[in-house]
This record gives sequence, C-alpha cells and structure tokens, in this order.
Amino acid sequence: MRQASLRAETVARGVGLGALALILGALGFQYIGGVVPCEMCHWQRWPHIAAAIIGLIGIAFARDKARALAWTVIALVLVSGLIGLYQSGMQWGFLPGPTACSGHRFVMGSTMVPEVQCDVVTWSLFGLSLATYNAIFSFLLAGLGSTLLLKEKNAA
Repeated sequence: MRQASLRAETVARGVGLGALALILGALGFQYIGGVVPCEMCHWQRWPHIAAAIIGLIGIAFARDKARALAWTVIALVLVSGLIGLYQSGMQWGFLPGPTACSGHRFVMGSTMVPEVQCDVVTWSLFGLSLATYNAIFSFLLAGLGSTLLLKEKNAA
C-alpha cells in the first residue's frame, strides 16, 4: 500500500510541476514577450496556480490523501484547459464570449484606452493562439496524470 501512495504523490508532484511550467510560460510571454493577457487569460492562470501549489506544496502536508490530491491537481489543470478551449472557440467565432471581455468596446474619438479583447488573438504560432496551446498542453498533462493514476490503481 505504501508503494501506491508514493506513486500518487509522484503523479501529484509531476502534474503540479507541469502546471507550474505552464503558468511560468504564460508569465514569460507576458513579461518577456510583451503579450498583454486578457481577462480570460487570467481565468486560465488561477487553476494552474492552485494545481502547482497543491501538487508541489500541499502533497507534502497530506501524504495520506495523495490520490485525492492528485485527482484534484489533475481536475484543476483540466479546468484551465477547458477555459482555454472555450476561449479558442470564441476566437474562431464558434462560441459567444462574455461581454466583459469580448467584442470591441473601444469608442472612436474617446480617450478610453482599449482593453485586450478575449476574442482577439494577440499572438499565434501555426495559426493557434496561446489559449489553444494552453488547452492542448493542459489536456495532455491531465490525460497523462489520469493514465498514470489509473495504471497505478490497477497495479495495486
């Protein structure tokens, strides 16, 4: 039973580390690359931050709950990916967006500074936005973590 617990701890830490890498990547694009995040970009960051904290720090204080924490970390990463997928759908014109951050609210002739719009792609590579890359990497990370936890459960 101890071996199974160590395995779940390892999965929680690994997925937490992946979430930390994704949030650091987003911060790198913002502060080094100058890509200003929109409101939904921030929504995608919070689950990654929580996943990193729980996976890397929280697991040290609750080793007896390693499986539950590992699933929590995986779920948080998945939530961020789903938000990224939703934003991608907005950017592609498939889904409506929240009025708080989509649509062009800048009024010509006013002195209001335009906001970064959630439905506008500010950076892309191979035609995919940062939201799409977040969704892809989040789904891959959550899928890998889930697979490892399920394999560990079947082996125990």
